[in-house]
Formats: sequence, C-alpha cells, structure tokens
Amino acid sequence: MTAIRSEKIESTEEDSNLAAVSEVEAGIRDFVRNDIAYLRRPAPSMLAGTDAPLEPSAEATVNSVNSLIQRVAGTSLGEIENLISELESLRDLLHAEGQRVQREISGYAQLSQAAMKSTRMIADNVAQWKRTADGLRNG
Repeated sequence: MTAIRSEKIESTEEDSNLAAVSEVEAGIRDFVRNDIAYLRRPAPSMLAGTDAPLEPSAEATVNSVNSLIQRVAGTSLGEIENLISELESLRDLLHAEGQRVQREISGYAQLSQAAMKSTRMIADNVAQWKRTADGLRNG
C-alpha cells in the first residue's frame, strides 16, 4: 500500500517537474522571440553611448524567465538537499555497522585464542597421561 502511494507521489513530482521545465522553455522561447528583432538592430542608446532602460514588455519577460528559473532551481536544490541528507544518514549507518563488525571480529578472535589455549592444555594433559600410562605398563 505504501509502495503505491510512493509511486503516486513520485509520478506527481515528476509531472510537476516536467511542467516547470516546460514553462521555463516556453518562457525562454518567448523571450528570444520578443527580443530577436531588438537585438538585430542597434539601440539608439548604444549609438549615443548611454544606457537606456529595457522596454516594459522585455523587462516583464525577463522577470518571468527569472522567476521560472528560480522555481525550477528551487525544486532541484530541494531534491539535492534531500539526497545529501539521505547520503549522510547512510554514511552514519555504514560507520556504525563498520564499528559493530570490528567489535564482532575482535570478540571472535579472543574466543578463537581461548579455544586454542584450551585445546593445547587438553593435548598436554592427554600426552602427560599417556606417558604416565606407558611408564606404569613398562615398570
């Protein structure tokens, strides 16, 4: 049930992202179309050497494109921040698991050493009993 919900959320997010990208592309196209004639002819202010303010329609288009880019960038930045936080959580988890595995290996190494010592003691005792039994038989 949660898998279905997450798929719906992901598809909704993808749809909104695609819509935002389409809006940005449309805004850029409109901006270019509106300004192409303006860019082809030299502005009177350029000939006079002074800066003239943008036409109101061009300024509105620029503001529109800027707002669209900011919305798309905001969505992307939010996704990047979420990804960074997930990666940091995974790094912390891997670090904790690495420490746990090191503790387990250390415990197994100590257990192995104790088993080796016990096996040596048993082997030494058996060898001593065998010598004693051989001495009693020969004597």
